[in-house]
Amino acid sequence: MDVECQCGAVAFKTPTPEPLDIYCCHCSQCRKQSASAFGTSAIFPADGLFPLSDDLGSKLQSWTRPTKGGGHMDCYFCRVCGCRVFHRTHDKHGTPSQTVSIKGGLIAGLQMDRGKHIWTSSAVVRIPEAAERWAESPPGTPIDNDQ
Repeated sequence: MDVECQCGAVAFKTPTPEPLDIYCCHCSQCRKQSASAFGTSAIFPADGLFPLSDDLGSKLQSWTRPTKGGGHMDCYFCRVCGCRVFHRTHDKHGTPSQTVSIKGGLIAGLQMDRGKHIWTSSAVVRIPEAAERWAESPPGTPIDNDQ
């Protein structure tokens, strides 16, 4: 799948043809980073994206924030337009996650209707009745949010 930031300076293919999962996260951190009612992330294996190529790495800037589990999250964004592109978490020992969350709105053709709504306890919009939903993060979710 093709990924492209708002200005087009950052462009790459996803590590696999389809995401492992899709999350519509309603936590305060995702609302802030997306400047919207919720953030959409598609989960992909980190292999194939990390280590970052010199070309892709030169187009990105990162910001790191602590996570609820005592680790940290590296948040990557375009150096030109500032668009958030993807995240990768690290546990409290510094071990990086085997997955990466790519921002859903940047992925061409992503079927977002199958997204699981998480951190719905913080939702500021109504969630469709048929949608899978979790008050916080479901067990095994590779997203560690500060809620």
